[in-house]
Amino acid sequence: MNLSARREAIERAQEFLTRKPIYLDTETTGTGPNDNILEIAIINHDGTVLIDTLVKPVGKIDPGAQRVHGISAEMVAAAPRWGEVWDEIEAVLEGRLLGIYNADFDLRLIQQSHARNWLQWRQPEGLEIFCIMKLYAQFYGQWNSRRGNYRWQSLDNAQQQCGLTLANTHRAKDDTLLTRALLEYMAAQN
Repeated sequence: MNLSARREAIERAQEFLTRKPIYLDTETTGTGPNDNILEIAIINHDGTVLIDTLVKPVGKIDPGAQRVHGISAEMVAAAPRWGEVWDEIEAVLEGRLLGIYNADFDLRLIQQSHARNWLQWRQPEGLEIFCIMKLYAQFYGQWNSRRGNYRWQSLDNAQQQCGLTLANTHRAKDDTLLTRALLEYMAAQN
């Protein structure tokens, strides 16, 4: 473990916390290029829920994805479409610092959800995003020599490695709360 890299990750976590970020997580129909969001949650820096909604996706839910998050077609049948919830989401995101566990994935799925719903993608005004998964990888310090960076840890692994006791249901709201707790855990280390 590189102690100076770990110290840098702790300092960055502390800096992010002073800026009172919000946190976002999604659950999706799958992980492919045509998949889209079927649940999204955003929580405030203090843990209050800003958005927590199911979304009626375009297309079918991959059975493998459903086994992970437990969201069925019946559960989202009466949910609003992405285009119906995006204005509220965008308003919450504008001008904020946003922490996401695996930001690249969630941002890609947001863009794919836009495309699947015939919406033009543009990042909300003033939104600044940071990836808590990459920050945690640096904090945890397991080097991936093949890729030349720190090995990414799943949220499940990070939870266990840090001894966090929050529920991990693989649902969007619970994952945002766990992501927030993980950033706070890193920031509290010395």
